[in-house]
Amino acid sequence: MNNKSYVYILASKKNGTLYTGVTSDLKKRILEHKHGFYKGFTYKYNISKLVWFVEGNDMQEAINLEKKIKNRPRQWKVKLIEKDNPEWLDLAEGWYGV
Repeated sequence: MNNKSYVYILASKKNGTLYTGVTSDLKKRILEHKHGFYKGFTYKYNISKLVWFVEGNDMQEAINLEKKIKNRPRQWKVKLIEKDNPEWLDLAEGWYGV
């Protein structure tokens, strides 16, 4: 049984529109964002670049962290991203062999 949990932030581009999410299968969920499987916010604003994520083992903790991040000001999120990924690289690049 997979108990993994992930909280992630996507961006449309460097300093672009941000989206924070939570999932139990990061690679699958990012692929869904990249291919527009769901016609929601990320599809509408072309938000598919994985710029930050953290892995955990408890989905409830991940959901709580996601809520905390969503409630933080944009500048706080930018600092969080730039601490580990100052160039805003797509951390999922190369995951799918394309």
